Amino acid sequence: MKISYLFLFSFSLFLFSSCMKGENVDLIIHNAEIHCLDDLNTISEAMAIRNGRIIEVGPERQILNKYTADEYVDAENREVYPGFVDAHGHILSYANQKISVDLVGCTSLAEVITRTEKYQQKTQKKFVVGRGWDQSLWKMDSLPDNAMLNKAFPTIPVCLYRIDGHAALVNDCLLKMAGITPGTIDGGEIVLKNGNCSGLLIDNAMNLLKGYIPPYTKTEIKQAILEIQDELFQYGITGVHEAGIEFEDIDVFKSLIKSKELKLNIYAMLMPSEKNKNFAAKNGVYQFQNLSIRSFKLFADGALGSRGALLKDAYSDDHQNHGLLTMPLLKMKEMSDFCSKIGYQLNTHAIGDSANTIIMNLYKKEYLINKDHRWRIEHAQVVDLKELHFFSDYAIFPSVQPTHAVTDQRWAEMRLGKERMKGAYAYRSLLEAFGMIAIGTDFPVEATNPFLTIFAATQRKDKNNLPKNGFLIDEQLSLEQVVKGMTIWAAFAAFEENKRGTITKGKEATFFIVQRPIRNETTFTPNFAHKTYILGNLVYSDDEL
Repeated sequence: MKISYLFLFSFSLFLFSSCMKGENVDLIIHNAEIHCLDDLNTISEAMAIRNGRIIEVGPERQILNKYTADEYVDAENREVYPGFVDAHGHILSYANQKISVDLVGCTSLAEVITRTEKYQQKTQKKFVVGRGWDQSLWKMDSLPDNAMLNKAFPTIPVCLYRIDGHAALVNDCLLKMAGITPGTIDGGEIVLKNGNCSGLLIDNAMNLLKGYIPPYTKTEIKQAILEIQDELFQYGITGVHEAGIEFEDIDVFKSLIKSKELKLNIYAMLMPSEKNKNFAAKNGVYQFQNLSIRSFKLFADGALGSRGALLKDAYSDDHQNHGLLTMPLLKMKEMSDFCSKIGYQLNTHAIGDSANTIIMNLYKKEYLINKDHRWRIEHAQVVDLKELHFFSDYAIFPSVQPTHAVTDQRWAEMRLGKERMKGAYAYRSLLEAFGMIAIGTDFPVEATNPFLTIFAATQRKDKNNLPKNGFLIDEQLSLEQVVKGMTIWAAFAAFEENKRGTITKGKEATFFIVQRPIRNETTFTPNFAHKTYILGNLVYSDDEL
């Protein structure tokens, strides 16, 4: 009998201790301020994670009593947010920029030439490519010609892209190699000076260079992509809407995913090539682990900086110029019909008010077919105020980049005039019209830093706290709105709201712990991720720096 009582006592103790141990999970984050970003804007203290999914979010004591974990992370009372998503970025363009001459921030054409010369002295390339010049940073806001470039590089072909990718300055050596002579180009311009090619090619005129500019090796591109991934992780960015890829780029991403090197969530927009159209028609909505493809990217016009954005009335500082329609309306309609037929999203670059009007009317018919089509206008930079209702009437999703506003504020009114500024960079108006807004950076045109984006959206200032009173301050967003634009609304813009975008039960455990609290501050203070997780796995920690 004594043995039986001893057995029962031991067994009861075992059961009790088992219950106390709780349900086993992989990871518990606790002692945190978890911003769930659900409909109630819940703030919790701890969460349990298993197999890459959030099992439960709740009070500290509840989670620690209910679960045991293989790993516990004390957040030290730091804030936790869903992983940020850059809803409009260019990983591949940034990769190419990293390998080529870095011309970002040059304050003169002379500095552009000097940087290019130093690069060539170091690399001894047979063909020189550079990216990032911006003439609005120079004393005279006028587009350059290639006279200085020809003098520095008389025999080696050189191509230097403007920061927005909508213009290129090339030397005579490259003009001759590509057989470019004065002429007209649909949706582009070969800029002339005294009747001769000036070396400046705008928008579709750059297509004349295709086949002449040698590509970088896949090894170089892959290495640069992984460097970019590290940069994004340090800011808590766990996903990017890659705004335009070619067919060959699909294999580059897949290769990095297969080797388990690329952990970033990629929502890719295909460029409208025949190869990409065949891929989409064959595969439909495509998912390869963390690579998702279900959209096409079109360009309706160029950029304001190079005066290629299509305006209803002429530029205020160039009275003969209305900008460029970079794709014929018939081709845009064909792509619209194609996307509608195969169930793909259409995301169209539209900067000027005329381009936005054209695209909104193009999208209008899709709403009558499918009210949840989520077709997007990328940038929606200058909108006729009388047409804002299109966004709500026809469920057109605005995708914007707040740092563009504070970068362009130096010269935007010169391009547009005072009256058109009322519908320019109108992020609050767009949000109120549609109810959501997807937010990105357009990197490498702007910096990848999402905290600069938050500051630009909420304060309408750049990192130097300029302009003093904010740029078009009535169009500022609240802190909650801009954070949702980089999380749940960005997820919704990519049909991914059931997988990520909030920290809630059943969602992917993709989130980051912030170094310092995210606040609506009146002066810019740098911030970073303390730790970044994708599917419950640590991908970045500032402890390792």
